[in-house]
Amino acid sequence: MTHPNLNPRKAAIIGCGFVGSATAFALMQSHLFSELVLLDVNFEKADGEAKDIAHGIPFAGAMNIYAGTYDDIADAAVIIVTAGANQKPEETRLDLVHKNVAIFKGIIPEIAKRDFQGILLIVSNPVDILTYAALKLSGLPEHRVIGSGTVLDTARLKYQLGQHLHVDSRSVHAFIIGEHGDSEIAVWSSSNVSGIPLNDFCEMRGHYDHAASTREIAEKVKTSAYEIISKKHATYYGIAMSVKRICEVIVRNEKSILPVSTMMHGEYGIDGIALSMPAIVGLDGVETHVPIVLDQEEQEQLRRSAETLRQVAATLEL
Repeated sequence: MTHPNLNPRKAAIIGCGFVGSATAFALMQSHLFSELVLLDVNFEKADGEAKDIAHGIPFAGAMNIYAGTYDDIADAAVIIVTAGANQKPEETRLDLVHKNVAIFKGIIPEIAKRDFQGILLIVSNPVDILTYAALKLSGLPEHRVIGSGTVLDTARLKYQLGQHLHVDSRSVHAFIIGEHGDSEIAVWSSSNVSGIPLNDFCEMRGHYDHAASTREIAEKVKTSAYEIISKKHATYYGIAMSVKRICEVIVRNEKSILPVSTMMHGEYGIDGIALSMPAIVGLDGVETHVPIVLDQEEQEQLRRSAETLRQVAATLEL
């Protein structure tokens, strides 16, 4: 990522709806970037968001944040795409697919033709399908096209387990994998709290009905977006924090393990589709997948999740 056409302190956000604006706000406070460009199909909206957030700079530290064009973002280290139609109540993330692929056909080629050398971070839903579409439409190397995937779902899982066990959620080690959506899988077989197997820790805290608890927690995680959307019509703070974390890992070359959405090539018998698996992430994007332990049932669920996504991908004209 030491390319001469690249400014390591610059990021861009395409799409200034709730998610894009919340992400811009989170990044402004993160001190990760000194320049942030906002793009939207409605320039006035992007300009208004940039000016509103910029007025907080005296409290956060020097930064240049402004509304721009595709020419302004060609040298960004990270381009974050949040543009797309919003998920309506009762609508699944996969229901959005054709609307948002059409929008991506207007966005991704614009990035590609400017010889973009940074990381393309896809956040719009359905994120796995749109990561796959962005790869096909951009021609960028696979390791530089990342979907936010199940980073937020995994945070939701850690939060719920932390609440259940009355323990700091940062001490909980567990992943949601597969589709960011209805076929996602909570990996219980390798979950632990600071190295202590999950069931052992649960019993230490007085919980013995493991099957019922894990079922209930997985369901809460899976339906939490629907619940929030039914109450406030969108979810944006959680995903904004997730995007900030992914950017942090990239910019600082942390080589942290995050369940981001990337292309699969034969792992667990899955090939040619993007979905979330834990991966080492750093300055050059995704370095490698991490082979976590899955029991037989989890592997089967993962393959079903991949098949769900593959069937949708097959209907796209890319």
